[in-house]
Amino acid sequence: MSLISISEIFGPTIQGEGALIGTQTIFVRTGGCDYRCSWCDTGYAVLPKYEDDWQKMDAETVFAEIEKLSKQQAAWITLSGGNPAMQDLGPLIELGQAKGYQFSMETQGSIAKPWFALLDQLTLSPKPPSTGMSFKKRGLDRCLDACDSLENVSLKFVVADNKDLLWAKKIADQYSHLTCFIQPCNTSAKLEHNYNESDKSNEIPIDQQQQMLWLIDEVQQIDWNNARVLPQLHTWLWGDKTGV
Repeated sequence: MSLISISEIFGPTIQGEGALIGTQTIFVRTGGCDYRCSWCDTGYAVLPKYEDDWQKMDAETVFAEIEKLSKQQAAWITLSGGNPAMQDLGPLIELGQAKGYQFSMETQGSIAKPWFALLDQLTLSPKPPSTGMSFKKRGLDRCLDACDSLENVSLKFVVADNKDLLWAKKIADQYSHLTCFIQPCNTSAKLEHNYNESDKSNEIPIDQQQQMLWLIDEVQQIDWNNARVLPQLHTWLWGDKTGV
């Protein structure tokens, strides 16, 4: 059985964004990513210089930690990263589901895996122009093809400016059968931020309310009536603090 690269496992906490916002969950954050987004807020789970902090764990060991945190009470498990699609998470999902756990995952839609069909919920979050990354529709389509059903699949766009917003609507219009969430980005985050303990404060950026008000207004201006506008609730509550 292959090992999973783990950055951190924590919870219970709440899901801060997307389809399950407010839902109690345990996070399994994997290490490694195929993207280098300019405003990434989890550089410690992305950049190779942090690899020594990641642990190689088999599915049984990961699930044992999940059961410890959940007190062996079946719960939602959120698979995050980095890009969790880089890992072999199928055995972990099967192990947990056999005991009543449900699994949600967020990925940018660049890598598709057969085990996507096992997921109870999938959020595909294509990255907008402000990240400096290129969108590849073929990758997103392959992710959708890997799913057993699209009933619990949604799109989520994080936008930093009006250009991002217009780009997101253009992409979402091509997948109008999927529920779409949109939220302002955490502009306090930078990929090359030095993630020392002294930097992991829970200070809330003062512009988050203004960002939400801006986004609500702009979404209405372009008549994007079926988009669900959400905050990044976790950054609103805890800033860039890890493990919450």
